[in-house]
Amino acid sequence: MPGRDDRTDLGQDLAWRLQAVAFAGLIAFLRALGLERASRLGGRLLRTFGPMTGVHRTVLRNLTLAFPDMEPAERERLAMDQWDQTGRTFAELTMMDRLTPASGRIEIVGAERLEAIRTGGRPVVFVSGHFANFELMPAVILAAGIPCQITYRATNNPYVDDQIRENRARYGVKLFAPKGGDGARELLAGLQRGESVALMNDQKFSEGPEVSFFGHPVNAAPGPSRLALRFGTVLQPMSVTRLPGVRFRLTVHEPIVLEATGDRSADIARGVQAVTTFVEDRVREHPVDWFWVHKRWPRAVYSEM
Repeated sequence: MPGRDDRTDLGQDLAWRLQAVAFAGLIAFLRALGLERASRLGGRLLRTFGPMTGVHRTVLRNLTLAFPDMEPAERERLAMDQWDQTGRTFAELTMMDRLTPASGRIEIVGAERLEAIRTGGRPVVFVSGHFANFELMPAVILAAGIPCQITYRATNNPYVDDQIRENRARYGVKLFAPKGGDGARELLAGLQRGESVALMNDQKFSEGPEVSFFGHPVNAAPGPSRLALRFGTVLQPMSVTRLPGVRFRLTVHEPIVLEATGDRSADIARGVQAVTTFVEDRVREHPVDWFWVHKRWPRAVYSEM
């Protein structure tokens, strides 16, 4: 590769290539198992080993912040169940081409809203959180015939990243907007061309406005609300719930209409709060479906526990 002139770079490149070979082998192994068996294996592995990691403490702290009145034994049970959920999702991500709407494994509630977006001629800003198998959402959006820019965070290993992108292309994800760097520019360009954009809006973003999440202050990314206000469109929330037998219910919810009052900062903050409240409501409905391993609250909130 250009610019590599020392052993460190060559060593890193070799390590990346070896990791990519191992990753490709893992994908091949899981795909050979089939969807049902791979999902069960992923769930069992993380249910077994997840609680042995330091992340388990983060999960329990998050559950305490969200559900302070829940009995400790119930929180522990929920923590174990979310490991199973997370492991299943990771295994399923290797074969999302087998989890499209055509598979018959996805029940879509509110499909008429997707059809209205497809035929309406106006792009929207899809928003959601990391619920169940969250990758089902772009799969459903694209299967509905909606051109859409999908944000993603590139992995440090470029060879693994290539494999992930190739894997996602199997079920139609071809318009990528990387988080950070030129990602915002690509999203803007996509909206200007009439393409919708899809963003997750449930993780920590220290530079974002402060809003409330389960009664505690958090900072959240203003990007989705800023884009919707700029292009005069709606925020279109979606969520996923896991059902038995590697089946899912995907819901296209009522759009969030943002008000443009002339106070741009306040308008964006209200949009961020609306999305954060939407995520909280979905988590309360199906706690096991959310990605509890993420440190969602700021350090000051954890330090007060």
